[in-house]
Amino acid sequence: MPIRRFGGHRSVVKRSETPKLSYGFSNMNVSRSGYRVFSANSSGACSELAKKITERLGVELGKSVVYQEGNAETRVDVKESVRGQDIFIIQTIPRDVNTAIMELLITAYALKTSCAKNIIGVIPYFPYSKQCKMRKRGSIVCKLLAAMLAKAGLTHIITMDLHQKEIQGFFSFPVDNLRASPFLIQYIQEEIPNYRNAVIVAKSPSAAKRAQSYAERLRLDLAVLHGAAPNLESNMGDGPCSPPPARSSAGHTGLELPCGSRSRAAFPGIELPMMMAKEKPPITVVGDVGGRIAIIVDDIIDSAEEFVAAAEILKERGAYKIFIMATHGLLSAEAPRLIEESAIDEVVVTNTVPHEVQKLQCPKIKTVDVSMILAEAIRRIHNGESMAYLFRNIALDD
Repeated sequence: MPIRRFGGHRSVVKRSETPKLSYGFSNMNVSRSGYRVFSANSSGACSELAKKITERLGVELGKSVVYQEGNAETRVDVKESVRGQDIFIIQTIPRDVNTAIMELLITAYALKTSCAKNIIGVIPYFPYSKQCKMRKRGSIVCKLLAAMLAKAGLTHIITMDLHQKEIQGFFSFPVDNLRASPFLIQYIQEEIPNYRNAVIVAKSPSAAKRAQSYAERLRLDLAVLHGAAPNLESNMGDGPCSPPPARSSAGHTGLELPCGSRSRAAFPGIELPMMMAKEKPPITVVGDVGGRIAIIVDDIIDSAEEFVAAAEILKERGAYKIFIMATHGLLSAEAPRLIEESAIDEVVVTNTVPHEVQKLQCPKIKTVDVSMILAEAIRRIHNGESMAYLFRNIALDD
């Protein structure tokens, strides 16, 4: 403030102070911002998991409208303020996968443009997870989807039992890959009579690590199915450099150039080793299943043809009951009918994917609720707590 001097005295002149406006920000840096939970599904059947999660959290589901216009475009209207809040979008994936993806992307972008603080996607079953490797002249669609989610505004993802754990490396933001195995193991212990006489079965060598984790925690034996059933062998296993069809060229020596490279100089005298085609033997069982309960564990059950073929082999080897335990029950196409007519006694899946219609078609399908761990993950992320508790006693290969 200015000081005026009159002789030897000083007088202080006070300027008129402008009144300060208060907007209620005094505790802004002290209290933590709130959070909202939204569902990005336009189908009511797909919102059941979101309702269970919000009931466990003790909050209401966020007010929004997701619907399809007459020209099949997706529209999202957020009906409440989300400014400065943590937003969790729960998206279960029905049979119409691509529509569900667009609903998730548009919902995330609508919340981003509404100034949400953080946007966390809760995607229990991550779609396109099987397309996470380069196959011949294909593409890694899973990586493309990860980039699309980041561009739409997501800052974090909660998912469950990714088909390959390396998928987490496709994302530029944190990914929490929860496990359903504690719930499935609890079901085995409580719902399968005489489970001590069971053997854990891997339906392929690639699933042996997951099966071994189950067997070690349940203190049970392990068996592995090796080979392929007739008409189930897929030619998608070769990498991007799979051998081309053999051509008979009498008197030809040297390296044949690909199409479009005829003008390049050939290298006479160089011959590549013969690339033998892969051929799996008939399906066999490595391990003893005679007179025991066979429990096949996997992460996804889709068309169910491989599981039905595996069940037939296990029955031939003497297994008197056969259970299928899987995290994601996609159960597409004719899966309910095949399961109902097969030697499988029960198929147990979680509710990461809605399958109420399939349960009506096949009474053998049972459901395990995993909303508890998803709700706890949401609570811990919002409160900034450690997620280590949710991964206790979880093996690396689980």
